[in-house]
Amino acid sequence: QVQLGESGGGLAQAGGSLRLSCSSSGRTLKEFVMSWFRQAPGKEREFVGAITWSGARTYVPEFLKGRFTVSRDNVQNTVSLQMNSLKPEDTAVYYCAARRQWGNSTELLSTSRYNYWGQGTQVTVSS
Repeated sequence: QVQLGESGGGLAQAGGSLRLSCSSSGRTLKEFVMSWFRQAPGKEREFVGAITWSGARTYVPEFLKGRFTVSRDNVQNTVSLQMNSLKPEDTAVYYCAARRQWGNSTELLSTSRYNYWGQGTQVTVSS
């Protein structure tokens, strides 16, 4: 069974950067999908980006392109979310999630389609 854990959350000022990492203790294949979601109080859980465990395939929604990047760190054996030019509206709990296949666009973006979740890490951006 896959167990996920996030790290790297914290406080940043507007315009700054943070890098989050997600580790998996379970067996992961190259097509295993690792995604990032975020959720602010009172808001829906929102898809942030996805990457295959191998790092060969990535996707970031249009509204975050240019600021957020997902990548594979082979040395640390983790998946990362690099967040640049942070805005106060980026403040949320960020979650790592996993599913076994990329699937279609609907499956990729839907929280209900993910089998495993980390406990989340808080990101706070001050103005």
